[in-house]
Amino acid sequence: MWQWFVNVLRDNPAIAVFLSLAIGYSIGRVSYRGIGLGAVTGTLLTALVIGQLDITISNDVRAIFFLLFLFAIGYSVGPQFVQGVARNGLPQAAFTIIICALCLGTAWLSAKFAGYDAGFAAGLFAGANTISSALALSVDAIEQMGRPAEETQALVNAIPTAFAMTYIFGTIGATLIIALLGPKLLGINLIAACKAYEIRMGGHVGQGSGRSAWHDFIVRAYRVGPDSAFIGQTASQIEAGFHHQQLFIERVRRDDAIFDAVADTVVQSGDVIAIAGPHRHILRQFGHTLEEVEDPDLLDVPIEGVDVLLTNRAFDGKTLADLADQPSVRGLVLRRIRRGATGVDIPILPATELHRGDVLTVLGRPKDISAALTKFGRADRSTDETDVGFVGGAIVAGALIGTLVWHIGAVPITLSSSGGVLIAGIAAGWLRAVHPTFGRIPPAAGWLMNALGLNIFIAVVGLSSGPSFVAGAERLGASLFLWGVVATSVPLILSLYIGRYLFRFDDAILLGCCAGARASTATLGMLTEQARSQVPALGFTVTCAVGNTLLTIGGIFIVLLMG
Repeated sequence: MWQWFVNVLRDNPAIAVFLSLAIGYSIGRVSYRGIGLGAVTGTLLTALVIGQLDITISNDVRAIFFLLFLFAIGYSVGPQFVQGVARNGLPQAAFTIIICALCLGTAWLSAKFAGYDAGFAAGLFAGANTISSALALSVDAIEQMGRPAEETQALVNAIPTAFAMTYIFGTIGATLIIALLGPKLLGINLIAACKAYEIRMGGHVGQGSGRSAWHDFIVRAYRVGPDSAFIGQTASQIEAGFHHQQLFIERVRRDDAIFDAVADTVVQSGDVIAIAGPHRHILRQFGHTLEEVEDPDLLDVPIEGVDVLLTNRAFDGKTLADLADQPSVRGLVLRRIRRGATGVDIPILPATELHRGDVLTVLGRPKDISAALTKFGRADRSTDETDVGFVGGAIVAGALIGTLVWHIGAVPITLSSSGGVLIAGIAAGWLRAVHPTFGRIPPAAGWLMNALGLNIFIAVVGLSSGPSFVAGAERLGASLFLWGVVATSVPLILSLYIGRYLFRFDDAILLGCCAGARASTATLGMLTEQARSQVPALGFTVTCAVGNTLLTIGGIFIVLLMG
């Protein structure tokens, strides 16, 4: 029975690939307090074990899914990468460049001191920095070095061995150093720092996550008495007195007539007005000054929620307080801001700046939302359709550009097809954010391209490297782990002090910048949990986009430095 199963896997290597995925994802889900191996490491370890059965699989399979993954990575980080390099995220982008250079330099020096070859160095760099995407570029770079086939295969086989030995501490170490050790080293009270930051940004203590005060949207009816200060004022004048608390007069009952309120509607004595907005703000402003009445017909206000993709460059860099003065936002309540490849929640505060490519979740009357869409962007409504033609064309264009070779003196310089596809993905993602009329990839499809592309690549590499893994682990296992600890810890500890004393980031966002420069989403999750606020995310999105890209490309540079 066992021999039959082994023969089936050898004759049908596709089964071995999917078996690696099935077991690897199951292992990757196991975690303790949010820290676990993850799907990539689980798949790699599983494939290395199955690879002991001497399974041969074509590298063409690896190459196809490799390019699909690189495009998905570039597409997802494109808007924030361009934003960080081109405009007001420049300090955070510069910080990330320095930290990525430290990550690369520390891994290179560690490999040199340890006497590792290019394969072990590449795996050490990728594992210590938990940047799985760098594995693909390292493999590609090694295969283009022009060495004999046997030597090339030995270098490629060394990569997953070093990666597996260093990835675990790379994951745990980043979280421990940034989220737990970082505040102690720098003397930061993270909760107090985030509360102080929220207040400086014009918010209220405890409002930073935007998940409570801005989500309890209600509509209530109040009668305007003869002594009310609202008599004779227009709806816009009354709303302006609420200081951006997102309260709006939606409808008015006057005698037996009900009509929608507009900005210049004048409130009269005896009117019953329908007020829409967050629950606590309505009670604070009207609960003790006006008589609440039950009026089902008046309160029958059509309301919808829509995700708005911000594309108008005129509002790029504007604060929410700036937008609150725009007539086109009247009647809309902002519930959520998502930014970046992973849809990080950004705190909703008056001084929060918006970026092109942000997704704003708003509530309001359909006609108010339609008016806002003409000014700010377009509705990001759910759809299952992917622009496959655009995806395929962009991958082809990037791969073709990447194959071009330039010569600086006698030195040939090329992006390689993989580097070209990554850059094509960045350009495609940015174009989609600013001109969302083509190139749509639904989030679920993007996730599948990313996860399936990377993990099938990892599975093929693991299956091919299986026979050499045990020997490599026995020979270098302990030293690889220890050098991985060095390559993980040194850049992270230095990043804390560089961010604070060189770039002088605010304590509330400093640790988020450090987590983003290492593209560690798990660390951000622990930071926001400890801070009881989403404020650290303000330092994460730009740095994560730039860091993810540069660390991925670092997979090429570590091979060149060692080669």
